[in-house]
Amino acid sequence: MVSTMKLVDTTDEQELLEDILESSKPPVPVAARGHGFLLSTPFRYRSRHDSRFRTAASSFGVFYAAEDSRTAVHEMIFYRLLFFAESPETKFPSDAKQYSLFSVSIACERSLDLTQHPLSADHDRWVDRANYSACQAVANLGQGEGLQLIRYQSVREPSGTGRNLALMDPSCFVGTPQQVETWNIFLGPGGAQAIREMPRTRFDCPVELFLDDPRLRALAHKFKPTTDSGA
Repeated sequence: MVSTMKLVDTTDEQELLEDILESSKPPVPVAARGHGFLLSTPFRYRSRHDSRFRTAASSFGVFYAAEDSRTAVHEMIFYRLLFFAESPETKFPSDAKQYSLFSVSIACERSLDLTQHPLSADHDRWVDRANYSACQAVANLGQGEGLQLIRYQSVREPSGTGRNLALMDPSCFVGTPQQVETWNIFLGPGGAQAIREMPRTRFDCPVELFLDDPRLRALAHKFKPTTDSGA
C-alpha cells in the first residue's frame, strides 16, 4: 500500500486507488479469506516459477515457512543471492537491507513429515538443492488426497536441524500474524551477515554454505573464500 502513496495527494485518493487495483487482481480463494494479505497471497496468485513443492503449472498454492527465525533468515539469504545470480549485472547493495519476520499458528489434521521414518528413508531425494521433482510429486499426489501440510528439512540452514513447512490449505491458519522481528541482512565479499535488533542477535553466513547450489555458481567470482564454514 505504501507504494501507491506517491501517486496521490490524500489518503482518500489512495484508498480509492487501492480499491481499483484490488478489483483487477485474482479473487482470494474462499479458504484464505479473512486471513490478510500476508497469509492469503501465496494462495491467490499463480507462480511463473517452480518451487520445492509446487510447479508453475500447479493449481494449488503453497505457504512456505520455517519453524524458527534462524532457519527463515538462512532461507531469505539464499533467495537474495538467487536474485543476484539471475541478474548478474546487478550490483550488491552497499548497505544492509531490512526484512520483517512474523510467526503464525497452524493447526491441521492431514500432514506428512519427510524427516521422520518411513519417509526419511528417501532423505536424499527430499534435500536436493536444485531438483525439486521428487518433492513436487509428493505435493501433487497429496493435494489430490487432501494433504494439508508437509514438514521437511531446510537445505539452507547449515546444521541440518532446521525445519520448514509447506502449507497447502489456508484454512489451517489459526489467528493472525504475531511476533514481528526486524532483521538486517548485508551481502558482502565473504557472504552475508544477519542482525536482529530486538532481542539483539547476529550470525554470519559464509558464502560456501550456498555455492554448492548450481544456480549460484555464477556469483562465485563476487566473493572471497572464508576459512570458517559455520554460521
